[in-house]
Amino acid sequence: MYSQKTYTLSEATKKIERFCAYQERCHKEVVDKLKEMKMIPEAVDHILSHLIHENYLNEERFARSYARGKFKIKKWGKNRIILELKKRGITKYNINNALQEIDQDVYLETLEALAIKRVQELRERNPQKRKKKLADYLLYRGWESHLVYEKVKELIN
Repeated sequence: MYSQKTYTLSEATKKIERFCAYQERCHKEVVDKLKEMKMIPEAVDHILSHLIHENYLNEERFARSYARGKFKIKKWGKNRIILELKKRGITKYNINNALQEIDQDVYLETLEALAIKRVQELRERNPQKRKKKLADYLLYRGWESHLVYEKVKELIN
């Protein structure tokens, strides 16, 4: 028979401190992890306040780091970043601050590079289908539609 390990408050706190120290976390991830550990709501609240007080958990820092990382590494557009941050329960205020981390010139250069690379990969001959494939690809990655359609018009005649 499989038995779930139980944790004392201090064991759970230490485990979650390591969880937060490893990489930036949002409140939702920490709460989910504590629930997974079968911690009671009072313990969850106690541990959360401890983590915030000791600066292991900082929603604004998480949002900024997340936005920077997803943009630089995965080349996501702002729409996708906003959507993912909302899913994690991040406030509008922190989302707006996080988007300030992305330099507008670098943002547009990244879109250009991504679009050019994708156009070169497309094997489709029909210009309409090429346009649709490029637009779908960029929209899926969360780039704003007005920027996407402008870029598609510019790159595919």
